[in-house]
Amino acid sequence: MESKVSRRLKQPPAKEIIQYIFLPRLNREFFANFELLNQINLAHLVMLEEQGILDKDASERLAQAVLKMQQDGPNAVELDPAREEAYFNYEAHLMKLVGHDLGGRLHTARSRNDMGATIDRIRARNFCLRLGTALADVADAALERAQAFAGYVMPGYTHMQAAQPITYGYYLSALVDAWSRDIERLVHVLDTTDGSPLGACALAGTSFPIDRFSTSQMLGFSYPLANSLDGVASRDFALELSATLSILMITCSRMVQDFYIWSTPEFGYLSFPDSVASTSSIMPQKKNPVVLEYLRGKTGHLIGLTSAAFTTVKSTHFSHAGDSSRESTRTCWEGCEEALKALELMKLLVLDVEPNRDRMMSRAAEDFSTVTDLADLLVRRAGTSFRDAHHIVGSIVRDVLDQRLCASSITSAMVNAAASQQLGRKVSLDEDEVRACMDPVRNVAARRSYGGPAPELVLARIEVQKARLLEQRQVFEATSKRLSDAGNLLKMRVEALVSNRDRVLV
Repeated sequence: MESKVSRRLKQPPAKEIIQYIFLPRLNREFFANFELLNQINLAHLVMLEEQGILDKDASERLAQAVLKMQQDGPNAVELDPAREEAYFNYEAHLMKLVGHDLGGRLHTARSRNDMGATIDRIRARNFCLRLGTALADVADAALERAQAFAGYVMPGYTHMQAAQPITYGYYLSALVDAWSRDIERLVHVLDTTDGSPLGACALAGTSFPIDRFSTSQMLGFSYPLANSLDGVASRDFALELSATLSILMITCSRMVQDFYIWSTPEFGYLSFPDSVASTSSIMPQKKNPVVLEYLRGKTGHLIGLTSAAFTTVKSTHFSHAGDSSRESTRTCWEGCEEALKALELMKLLVLDVEPNRDRMMSRAAEDFSTVTDLADLLVRRAGTSFRDAHHIVGSIVRDVLDQRLCASSITSAMVNAAASQQLGRKVSLDEDEVRACMDPVRNVAARRSYGGPAPELVLARIEVQKARLLEQRQVFEATSKRLSDAGNLLKMRVEALVSNRDRVLV
């Protein structure tokens, strides 16, 4: 018994090859790629007829058969893993419909290599559009909440120690800036995927007079890739997409980690509705932040998938191969699906979490996060260097802590005494000045340097961020419109091809 797909092979695949390679790959790829195979086949077929490579009658009959397969769906195809993979199974079904000779003519002037590369680029392109839109939704939700909480003062942290007061709205606005860069990375991946490999064939093109610009246009690409070898060898767009997913999920995970800490009773800054929590099987008091833990875990999952892709490709030859082209991309598709789920949860999280304004304010007033302004006051009013002011305030904080007091207990008398001791001269700051520095609300309001947390600056920045997100959404919308137009063009050309027979819509 010979191979079902090639007379070159005198033996069928070993059962282990079928079980561990062909069958899993066929199940994974056939249903996911079936509609893309239909589109590629129709575009290629229209081009073959227009270029005179296939005659009108053969092209019409093939088009009708492909349209029937499209209408019947992938479940109508009897899959046989002994045929190796998706396309040979697709082709075998096509041959049942139109005969062996005619069915085999559709593969003129192409290879599974350029077909697979084209499918991968279309899949990456489609995922970019979905991911970009989903991430923009998260960012818009964060901006909505940032606007509502621009005046909710809270401690800002460095090294997990209270640093300087900010606002919850300022924190969310900062996340949106990071996510906006992630969206730009997705836009760049869209640009990277915008060249069509179809017509590159195995790696060296073809001697048939094909029109790669025509097929590119019908499949929604802006141009055909200029080098056929690069067209089938490179899956760098998938690596770039995978890396982008890891970066954006790391940003999400860092927010999740903050929320995880801030929602503990020890902090008490945030609370979640019961709808996003779980409980314990033994401890009846428990309300566990399940969505936070899931998102942290999924970030690790995506980083692992990205690492697997890079590791798979790193030692492959610059040409088509199963590991460089197939094994390397399967992790990308899994990562995309997981990221889409994670972004839905992120949006839910951003919208549903509630900040505790009083608790945040209380901590900001008590935990010494305001004392940098006290040092600044010494620079402005007492003529000290900042380094001396730093020493003075540091000694005050140490003394207050030794007395088991909090920041709100600092008085002008303490400041003047410590400053006079450090500087060897009298310093006289009045109580109102010191109180103003120690007030978290006034402290935040005074931080008006560009990029600062003063509420009016945050609100103005949010308007800029909204405009930027709108521009980014328009990129995705314009790309979707271009793809829709390409689909209509393909449909029109196929209908023209089969106009002498019963019309079947694409």
